[in-house]
Amino acid sequence: MADYAFYTGTYHGGSIPETDFPRFAARAGEQLARYKRIYTVTAPETDSESMATCAMADALYYFETVQNAPQSVSIGSVSSSRGTAVDISPRAQSKELYRCACLYLNIYRGVD
Repeated sequence: MADYAFYTGTYHGGSIPETDFPRFAARAGEQLARYKRIYTVTAPETDSESMATCAMADALYYFETVQNAPQSVSIGSVSSSRGTAVDISPRAQSKELYRCACLYLNIYRGVD
């Protein structure tokens, strides 16, 4: 599994704070393990799995950040509300995680 040094040094990520990275990397690793159980997954390069894990961790961090963002803010008599313009449904999250994994891994969904 990728560590924070790999995330910042090799993957060149910077959006996930170091304290939160292990949680997101673990969730991404669990998703990658699920793909390996269901599909035929091959890594074309040595660091491909770690790169895929980092990409999925970034996506998971993004989705959690959007979900936890306040939808409305009030200061005194002035208030502002906004809707979420991004699809954060479980289906959209699943599709994005698969897309991130496919950036670095060959995932074969067919039958041998």
